Amino acid sequence: MPSSEGIKEMDIKISGSQPSTKGSAEYFTGTVRIDPLFEAHDPARTLGASVTFEPGARTAWHTHPLGQTLIVTAGCGLAQRWGGAIEQIRMGDTIWFSPGEKHWHGATATTAMTHIAIQEALDGKPVDWLEKVSDEQYQSPKVNK
Repeated sequence: MPSSEGIKEMDIKISGSQPSTKGSAEYFTGTVRIDPLFEAHDPARTLGASVTFEPGARTAWHTHPLGQTLIVTAGCGLAQRWGGAIEQIRMGDTIWFSPGEKHWHGATATTAMTHIAIQEALDGKPVDWLEKVSDEQYQSPKVNK
């Protein structure tokens, strides 16, 4: 029988028990709300949050050292990888960004969008923030539907 020192306890995060935060103006354009969902305990390194973008809101360009998965849970949004077309993303879509892939994501100009963002931290760091997405880049006519 294992000793009580080796037994780990389940960690349940009660809905509504973790405070929402406002997306920092340093990394986001527009109104963004971040609701933490989970942060793995060592040695695991996965974390997740539900992120809501009001119309016109978006992230800055950024990368993730171990990649990122997005699961769109409401609304309609946009995502773009560096050098690629802006892609429309909708409720039920799952998006994968490769490790180190420069990208941004957010709401359309007229519709809010919520997604669950899941990424792993490498040496304690899950994201590297870069420059903001300009209005010109955001309003680019190259949208794939």
